[in-house]
Formats: sequence, C-alpha cells, structure tokens
Amino acid sequence: MKAARIHRFGGPDVVVVDEVLRPAPAAGELLVRVAASGVGPWDALIRDGKSKVSPPPPLTLGSDLSGVVEEVGLGVNEFKAGDEIYGVTNPQFCGANAEYAVVHANMVALRPSRLSYVEAASAPVIAVTAWQMLFDYGNAKSNQTVMILGAAGNVGAYAVQLAARAGAHVIAVVGSHDMDYVRSLGSETVLDYKADRFENTVSSVDLVMDTVGGDTRDRAHHLIRSGGAMVSVVSSEPTAKWPGVRTVFFYVEVTTERLNTISALLDRGELAPQVGTVLPLEDVRTAHKMLGGAPHGRGKIVLRVAK
Repeated sequence: MKAARIHRFGGPDVVVVDEVLRPAPAAGELLVRVAASGVGPWDALIRDGKSKVSPPPPLTLGSDLSGVVEEVGLGVNEFKAGDEIYGVTNPQFCGANAEYAVVHANMVALRPSRLSYVEAASAPVIAVTAWQMLFDYGNAKSNQTVMILGAAGNVGAYAVQLAARAGAHVIAVVGSHDMDYVRSLGSETVLDYKADRFENTVSSVDLVMDTVGGDTRDRAHHLIRSGGAMVSVVSSEPTAKWPGVRTVFFYVEVTTERLNTISALLDRGELAPQVGTVLPLEDVRTAHKMLGGAPHGRGKIVLRVAK
C-alpha cells in the first residue's frame, strides 16, 4: 500500500510516498481502508521533530481520517467490517496518510451521514478542539461573552459556530479579509486585529479562546472579568497573573463520545465543515508546503486517498 512517510526529521522535502506492508489491527483497534485524510499544523510539528507525542521516524504521517472498516481487532464490539467511520488514528497522531490505517476504536465514530468522506476527514481534530476549548475547559454558557482569537482559522471557525449555537455573544478577532466570513458563521462583533486595538473597543469578556498566542493573547488576557478563563491551544507559557482568571493550555483528546456529539450537530446542519484545498495522496509534500505558508484555500487541507 502507499503511505506518506518520513525517514528523518526536516522540512516538506523529507516527506515521501512509500510502498509499505498493510498493517494489522491489534486488540482494541480497527484496520480502516482510508478514503480521505487530513493535514494539519501538528503534522508539520511531527515532521520537524518538534512534537511531544509522536514516535521517532520512520513513521507514516497523519491523524485525521475517514474511511471504511476493513478488519476488527479483538475486544472491539462497537464497530464491524463495512462501517463507514471518521476520527483519529491514535494518541501519537500518526498513521493516517495512507491507503490503510490502524486506528484506536475509542478514537473514531460512524461518519456523519450528511458529510462526504473528504468533509468528514477534515473535522475530527479541529472540531473536537473547539468543543473542548469552549465547554470542557472554558465552561461556556448562554449569554456569556466569548472572544475568539484567530476566529477564521480551522479551530476558530468551529469555535464561532459552537459558541453562537450555545447562545454566547461572540467577538471574533480576524484579518480584514475574513470579517464577512466569521459574521456568516455567527459572530456578533468582528474586529480587525491589524486595524483595531481590541482592548480599546471591548470592555470585558467571560472567555478568551486563543488560537494565536503571543502579544495578541497577552492583550486579551486583561479583558477577562473575574471568574472567567483564557483557554489556549497554542501557548503553554503562563500569562501575567490576573485575579480570579483561570488560564488553561491543553492537548486535544479525540474520543468516540465527543465525535458522536459533533456528528449529531453536523447531521442536523448546526455545524458546517471547513474544507480547504483537496489534493491526492501523491501530493502530500505540496500539502506540507501549504502548512509552511504556500497559498491554499481557507479551511482544512485534505488528502483524497481512495481512487
């Protein structure tokens, strides 16, 4: 089978498409015939040797995927051969950019019926990240004010939709070319991070969802009212202490239960998938160049694996 692999750490040029043996599922695992697989910033960290969770090379890249269950490992009763699933391969976030992948059965769910395989492969990590930021760590509630830094990004776009659906007052901080986009997702207030010093416009918020980090995160921290929270997925460095404000950094935990929650929202049309550029598996190196700044469409980069 074909698989996108690295044999050493480095830039996009270390990514190659190899012929490798098809894997077999162990207990608690599934073998999936992959239809589509996502490419995200964490794949670049793994490729560069900067990930704290991935194994050393050689390894197959990729975590998000959608496809059809080919074989079921011992002890798995929730899925059967022929099931159409989506989700994440394993806690090491590798193995999905291939024609076949072994996945942990507790990190996948049945594919949402409204979504194509490409759309489904785009969703797991970023949608669950937004959910955990908002509800598991941010404890967001109706009528609270939620500021989302980087609201037009892959995680941010889901965060805007989820927060608006939950009845929050959403303040989206984006670039000027993304302002109409985040309004269409449900943001009440949209601020251009280059033109506006948001601390001069916004008085206080209950929750800041940070997908940007740096000075933007630090400036937003001082707007959080007592009892509120700053939740970040990009910066583990502490901010200045602010009385009564929680600061949280976390790594996403994709589970069947969380995916089922996301699936229900997607199937009811209450969430829209965010698909960007779609490429064949053979162009995986191009996808990694896009992660490094090469032009690509807004949304998650997805590899179409099945012919």
